[in-house]
Amino acid sequence: MLDYDDSGRPLVRIGAPGPARLLLLEPTRPFEDEPTLDFLVRACGPWGTVETSVQTWDGDGVGTFLASLAEDFRGWDGVRTWHSLCYDLTLSAVHSGSHVELTWGIHDRAPSEQWHFEITTVHAAGEDMRNFAAEIDTLIASVAK
Repeated sequence: MLDYDDSGRPLVRIGAPGPARLLLLEPTRPFEDEPTLDFLVRACGPWGTVETSVQTWDGDGVGTFLASLAEDFRGWDGVRTWHSLCYDLTLSAVHSGSHVELTWGIHDRAPSEQWHFEITTVHAAGEDMRNFAAEIDTLIASVAK
């Protein structure tokens, strides 16, 4: 769900309200003359909080990836995957009946790669996924080039 922080910057809350939550927030362009776009991904739950900065090249097409899942709302075989520029965020998508299960992998950056965390969120296929893709695109577009 697209929301805004106290400063009016967009953030995306992912997953059903409850004890565990995934957030994408604080998009920035660290280099004004390049399309590099960074954002934070934060997983919060009763087990604690895991957070890392995700580096992308203009979002690395995550919105397009999610929109493609929405277009195939009737389903697909196997697993579809996406990853950010430095593999600090990965997505695996499986269609299960009328839902899409997204497994979000949050990774420590190379070369250390000392930790890895995964959380799965479930989304209704079709229009819900289309709206979700649009929310991600809004987050990415919120930072001027």
